[in-house]
Amino acid sequence: MTKKVAIIGSGNWGSAIAKIIGMNIAKNTTDFDQKAKMWVYEEMIDGQKLTEIINTKHENVKYLPGIKLPENIVAVPELDDVVSDADLLVFVLPHQFLPRLLNGIKDKIKKDAVAIHLIKGVFFIDGEMVPISSRIKDVLGIECCTLMGANVANEVAREEFCETTIGYETQEAGEIFFKLFNTKFFEVTIIQDVTGPEICGALKNIVALGSGFCDGLGYGGNTKAAIMRIGLKEMRGFAMMYSKTVVESTFLESCGVGDLITTCIGGRNRKCGEYFAKTGKAWDVIEKELLNGQKIQGVPCAKEIYEILSTKNLLAKFPLFHTIHRISVGELEPKEIINYKSVNN
Repeated sequence: MTKKVAIIGSGNWGSAIAKIIGMNIAKNTTDFDQKAKMWVYEEMIDGQKLTEIINTKHENVKYLPGIKLPENIVAVPELDDVVSDADLLVFVLPHQFLPRLLNGIKDKIKKDAVAIHLIKGVFFIDGEMVPISSRIKDVLGIECCTLMGANVANEVAREEFCETTIGYETQEAGEIFFKLFNTKFFEVTIIQDVTGPEICGALKNIVALGSGFCDGLGYGGNTKAAIMRIGLKEMRGFAMMYSKTVVESTFLESCGVGDLITTCIGGRNRKCGEYFAKTGKAWDVIEKELLNGQKIQGVPCAKEIYEILSTKNLLAKFPLFHTIHRISVGELEPKEIINYKSVNN
């Protein structure tokens, strides 16, 4: 029996991934139902509902303008209608909206549904890090895979070649999501490691802040490469310490070193780190001036990681993370990024 797909989220990344899903289910009539519902938070655009625009023009004119979506992607404003009959749940929305959403649908989904999330970041609850896949699994009671990689939404939507990584628990789930997402321009690797890609997706934002500090100070490629390498080492160390299920080879996948490189070269955290080093402005001011409603993930993540490491007396093992946090809260000048080994002694 074919599987029905629900896409939960319709922003920039959600719309880009919906294009891939629509293309792939149209090619695979054996495994997938030929329409995928996409949950759209209803907004009015020039007097017309956004769902109506998407379903008639087949374009998300607000969040992914200029990109045509397949006609088999159906925008739906009622979340219950999207998830109630779905076999595969694709979560792709800002993580701050997830807890309330999960509680709202936990009694509406099929008991044998399988989920995957494409959400960068983690939760911090009572001083501990909680991967998003764990939160989805715990609340909904279903398996949850993860998709992470060096994937800029607009580039994916334009079909520029890139790689991504799907982490799975069961081989069956990994294989069906491979079929759902893999294309010639969006090349998927599946690995039996759900947590590793998620931790990489969060921690790389801390390293990207450090790369931004380097750019803002006018340091060259050698310095920036060093910060990236040291950052990757600390990412690996933290992840392997955090979870015994993390696979070391994960850090050589797109979700590891690939995503780190992309973020440190062109991501929003790098951009904001550079501006911070140049201007010294407060982070909330920087967000308003540069991000058009988006958030800097690296600053709060660095704070949470600092608190975890401090509680466990492990700061000495992660001197770069510690230094980036201290710079971000104003305890150190950005130039101290290159003295990360000594400033915390």
